[in-house]
Amino acid sequence: MGDHGIVWFRRDLGLEANPAWAAATTRHDRVTALLVIETGLLLRAGPFRRQAFLDATRELDRQLAAIGGRLRVEHGDPAVLIPQIGSEMQASDVYVNGDVTRWSARRDAAVDGALRSPMRVSWGTVVHPPGSILTRAGTLSKVFTPFWKQWSNQQTRPAAVAGSARIATATGAGIPPGTSDSTPMTDNLESLLQDIESYPETRDLPAIAGTSRLSTALRFGTISPVHLVELVGTDRPGAAAFVRQLAWRDWYAHTTAENLEIDRKALRPGYDQIVWTTGEEADLDFTRWTNGMTGYPIVDAGMRELRSTGWMHNRVRMIAASFLVKDLLIDWRRGERYFRHWLSDGDIPQNAGNWQWVAGTGPDSAPYFRIFNPVTQSRRFDPTGAYIRQWVPELSALSDNSIHEPWSLSPMERAAAGVWIDETYPAPIIDHAFARERTLHAYQSALASQIDPNEDKAP
Repeated sequence: MGDHGIVWFRRDLGLEANPAWAAATTRHDRVTALLVIETGLLLRAGPFRRQAFLDATRELDRQLAAIGGRLRVEHGDPAVLIPQIGSEMQASDVYVNGDVTRWSARRDAAVDGALRSPMRVSWGTVVHPPGSILTRAGTLSKVFTPFWKQWSNQQTRPAAVAGSARIATATGAGIPPGTSDSTPMTDNLESLLQDIESYPETRDLPAIAGTSRLSTALRFGTISPVHLVELVGTDRPGAAAFVRQLAWRDWYAHTTAENLEIDRKALRPGYDQIVWTTGEEADLDFTRWTNGMTGYPIVDAGMRELRSTGWMHNRVRMIAASFLVKDLLIDWRRGERYFRHWLSDGDIPQNAGNWQWVAGTGPDSAPYFRIFNPVTQSRRFDPTGAYIRQWVPELSALSDNSIHEPWSLSPMERAAAGVWIDETYPAPIIDHAFARERTLHAYQSALASQIDPNEDKAP
């Protein structure tokens, strides 16, 4: 052990099972916990993600205070500040948990280039680091199921344990003020562990608390995915089903590490030739979608939940995303950016990866011709309409059967429930059957444009 180390916290805002923190506190006598807030980046984040970040930062400071230290918070450019602080503290090493996005790769390279020695990189935000789950050919699988088989056979790293270094107490510029009434992460974790056996049956039902609701905690590292695997285990079907979702999370992170333009370019390049709808009508449809006024209750419920809470149930995310791309034929990138702005768990690998899955443009995607029918999905996953009633209260008097497609009722039936199409609730902004055929044609045309007519001809 010796001298002084710095742990630069980014999206790993917890001490438990944090390998960068464990490495620094084991190898050094004294450690500074550092957070650099890049103000412009923070201001560009949506309100819920910004609040979640600040909440996680305050909790990290409380954890440090409990062991005799404090979080040093600075505002500015990490490539300038971190070398300065390293020199000021006479620190020999800077420790980080790696990240996989285009922006973080550029930022980390700039910091690395300004330091006397390279940063010491751990991987505390994923179960298995990028590059560790490869095919026999030494490549990342483009299909999830083979990745999952390799992932589940790989021995999980033990959760990192912190050392006994003395923690610095400097607080720097301080944490911006704010409060939150969000549900504590520990409550969500306890609920998950209690109800893990029912997870496979309940996780697709938006009207009940059937998912873990840990996505924001994972996004900001207030819980370690390695520690989560340890807690949940895989010896029961429900637990294995949940851990499989963590493998999806890893797969999107690994995919992003190899495809830094994942939020900009289709992972199947031919689909970048799709002719999306544009212009005033498309912009109006996009606004109706964002406002939860499409006339399709399950879509509108999800979009209203998002704007009100910063979260949306995963099944409904897929339905709402499919509606934008496959019904309205609006570029998936517009939806990805919108979701990422409003979601408290907004994260490029997971968000862009899932949008590409829905759009059919990713490596292991739902085929382009698999188009969610919003009414069928609504009846299957919200059979009593409880979720719709919560977020689209103007339809609450409709029966469990009719609430999924109120436009199909007679005027008398709607009037009896106080539903007036295009007055209290909009008519569907597009016919699903028409939209499906239009989308199939657009995708088929894009693929056809990639075919070289001379490809199979002999020279």
